[in-house]
Amino acid sequence: MKKLLYLLLLLPFLSAAQQDFSKVDAWIDDNARDMGGRVVLVVYKGTKTVYSYSVNDMSRRQKVGTKVIARRKGADANLDKFTTTTRQPIASCSKWLSAALVMTFVDEGTLKLTDTVGTYLPILSKNGKGNITISQCLSHTTGIDTPDLKEGLKEMKTYNSMDDAIAAIAALPMEGKPGTIFHYGNAGLQIAGAVLEKISGKSFEQLFAERIAQPLNMRDTDFGKGKVPLPAGGAFSTAEDYLNFTVMILRTGMFNGRRILSEKSVAEMQVNRITPDVKVAHSPAEAPGTGYGYGEWIFTDVNGQPNGTVSSPGLFGSFPWVENSKGYSAVLFAVNLKHKGRQEKYAELKKLVDGALE
Repeated sequence: MKKLLYLLLLLPFLSAAQQDFSKVDAWIDDNARDMGGRVVLVVYKGTKTVYSYSVNDMSRRQKVGTKVIARRKGADANLDKFTTTTRQPIASCSKWLSAALVMTFVDEGTLKLTDTVGTYLPILSKNGKGNITISQCLSHTTGIDTPDLKEGLKEMKTYNSMDDAIAAIAALPMEGKPGTIFHYGNAGLQIAGAVLEKISGKSFEQLFAERIAQPLNMRDTDFGKGKVPLPAGGAFSTAEDYLNFTVMILRTGMFNGRRILSEKSVAEMQVNRITPDVKVAHSPAEAPGTGYGYGEWIFTDVNGQPNGTVSSPGLFGSFPWVENSKGYSAVLFAVNLKHKGRQEKYAELKKLVDGALE
């Protein structure tokens, strides 16, 4: 009995010792330059971070470009370091955070996924968009013909208030009936963010801080200090902070013994909304063969069925993911502006992480 008890106590340590991330190390070293020269990967499984590795190996050209971008975006411009606590813009990784914020209102009953946005934002009703639902806002199925992601965010930054931003969205043309077209963009989450401000009387940034960042100990994560918050792509974060968010999703809404989202809301976020009757009008080139839920991509198998992996990659090369079937989450942060071949690199890396944790 004593021997059995000893083995049971020793088992977690034996399992940890068997994890071999040497192939992951080698992959990051080999691919760092192609991914912008600055890469950090953290992996969480069980009750702790089981892997953390970073590379800062930029060419002279990459250093110049990175410094210019960092200063322009308000990120950490220290080129001598790139670690789990380096703060940087995360582009579309923001969408996952914003969708989770919306779901906190659904959990408390102050908002329903079936609510129509015209109820809260009359200008959308005046422009024939009042019947769009919150669900459609979170899943990019509003039917609004939105500009290119980068162009849309750039335009949003020129407005002086959230009302101005919503007025501009209200004036955009429709490309189809809400719920029948998937168009990956910014409009839906911008509308959802405006709705949250209307029903709460607080700013989007304040709501995010109170309901997501603070309870998840995301000390260096926010949506900046611009005149208009950008729920679809304006967040700044660190790999360490964002890992906390993925851990909450992995644990079906729990973090450090506190419930952030209900299990039902986490499950709702992971339902593929690109059904056979939904036409895909626009989808990023780096996301082929995947479905989409609320603020996150749903990875599928060869038969088109969800395989347990959800993610929300960003324009600058970052790739956070939750692997539900294998019980872990991970965050890759990079400063990579090259898009070609990115999806293949993500798949290679994930396969190596899966293997290290088996």
